[in-house]
Amino acid sequence: MITAIIIGVSMALAQIVLFELLKQFNKNSIYSLILCAIGFLYVGFTWTDMSAFLIASVQAIVFLFIAYFGLTKNNLYVVALGYFLHGLWDIGYSFWQDSSLLPPHYDLFCMSLDYIVGIYLTFKTIRLNKLIFENDGRSI
Repeated sequence: MITAIIIGVSMALAQIVLFELLKQFNKNSIYSLILCAIGFLYVGFTWTDMSAFLIASVQAIVFLFIAYFGLTKNNLYVVALGYFLHGLWDIGYSFWQDSSLLPPHYDLFCMSLDYIVGIYLTFKTIRLNKLIFENDGRSI
């Protein structure tokens, strides 16, 4: 159980470092695409149970729209919020759906990854906004 959290945190940190090293890529696009993709993972896990499949499909579409809005408005706060909400989805899923359709401890793995990325994006956006403010709104 704790292993799932350690792996989730490690994967989040590896993802963050990798994307920071790839400076030429638009980070908002990358994180938005990942947010969209993680919603659809549940669809793949639940296709054998029609009720769970339909709920997972709705959830995936909701996260697709959150990611799209964050991307088109160039707003990492929205993308970060999407990661936090997806972390809540991960934890809440087993309380009202059959979690046996998911890999063992997937909720803990995914929740820990989502929250680390969400925290990182929030602080990154705060730092960028502070730099812009310090430069009196001039481009940096």
